[in-house]
Amino acid sequence: MPSSSADPVSRNALVILATIAGGVVLYLLSDILTPLALALFLAVMIDGFARVLQARLPGVGGRAAVPLAVALSVVIFGGAAFFIADNATSFAAQLVTYAPKLNGLIARIAGMMGMDVPPTITQLVQRLDPASHLGQVARGLQSFASTAAFVLVYLGFILASRKGWERKAVNLFANREERQDAVAAFLRIRNGVEQYLWVQTVTGLMIAVASWLAMVAVGLDNALFWAILIFIASYIPVVGGIVAVALPPIFALVQFDGLWQAAVLFGVLQAIGMFVGNVVQPRMQGRSLNMDPIVLLLALAFWSVLWGLPGAFLSTPLTTVMMVILVQFQGTRWIAVLLSADGDPGQLKGGHAPAVHDHGPAAPGREPTPKPAPKRRTKNLRSGT
Repeated sequence: MPSSSADPVSRNALVILATIAGGVVLYLLSDILTPLALALFLAVMIDGFARVLQARLPGVGGRAAVPLAVALSVVIFGGAAFFIADNATSFAAQLVTYAPKLNGLIARIAGMMGMDVPPTITQLVQRLDPASHLGQVARGLQSFASTAAFVLVYLGFILASRKGWERKAVNLFANREERQDAVAAFLRIRNGVEQYLWVQTVTGLMIAVASWLAMVAVGLDNALFWAILIFIASYIPVVGGIVAVALPPIFALVQFDGLWQAAVLFGVLQAIGMFVGNVVQPRMQGRSLNMDPIVLLLALAFWSVLWGLPGAFLSTPLTTVMMVILVQFQGTRWIAVLLSADGDPGQLKGGHAPAVHDHGPAAPGREPTPKPAPKRRTKNLRSGT
């Protein structure tokens, strides 16, 4: 029986209402879902790291790769956190010695704005009344600590339950073709997230190293501290670039008596960001993500409103997952078309998924077993072009 002309309209309206309802649920359950999403993100990262170690290091088997990846990740993240915390203390102490220069900078800015009696840095701090915000800071630190604890708990359970994914998939998808489609979707999500991490890590390192060289050349204090912050901020779309270009020149104005150091630093950092962002990153990202740049910006705003800073970090991976899931259903495919860069969300660019074994999709961290396609019928599962 042919469908009526109102069916597509009703279906699209239902999809829009379901999207709004889903956004409300994500917002209301942010305290539960944010640690889970971060844990899944870390699990994918550790899984990819383990496969790299297994492929590159001789003698590292499948059982030893994941524990080694976890240990190395803890060392790297722990070392970076310790370095930032240690240098943040000395950086805050240096700001006290910069008080006279800050007052001079404020006076110059006030003179440009036509103010006869500019305020001092002490008066500005008193107006801000930091004591009244100590409660908010304490609550924020407590929330961060509890979120980190939940993330570690979720991550432990996710890594421990990896072996059960294959059996669950077999029970979920009794039909072979359905299992193959599920594996294809899973591999596209995994490859998309891993390629995004790879692109952001490589380009972030390029920007951080080049920025560190520029800051050392002009003699900016705490150059390595700023370089690490720039690298971390590179995982946040748009905002990370603003942090990398704006903050070091501002503190150069405080440190140096002249203006040329800040001007040179601003120009060099701007050139570095434009080169990497407009030349290197599009070429690397074009092979991994098929997502419109405007969508990435809107996704940053959307997930930041829902989940705050964790949502900003996870905005691109979460949108990639959404696009892969939406394209699986005819009723939501049009949303995936709008999210994609070339209007063809059927494939994420970046790699090929091998054919899979009959016993179900591979668990996270395990590559599916290749199997030759039958002569009478072939079906290539691809995670990208």
